[in-house]
Amino acid sequence: MSKIGTYVKESYKELTTKVTWPTWDKLQSSAILVMVASLILAIVVWIMDFAFKTIMTGLYQL
Repeated sequence: MSKIGTYVKESYKELTTKVTWPTWDKLQSSAILVMVASLILAIVVWIMDFAFKTIMTGLYQL
């Protein structure tokens, strides 16, 4: 049981003293970057899906 207590104490110490937390502005800009990248990826996947559907529909109608 003492190992768990030591683990929790050391984890807390590391999180409060050794970890560099981002500023609010940096956090917001990173979140916006992730949202834009996710949107671009979603659009690319939608285009690929639409193209594949169109190609397969054309092939099946032959």
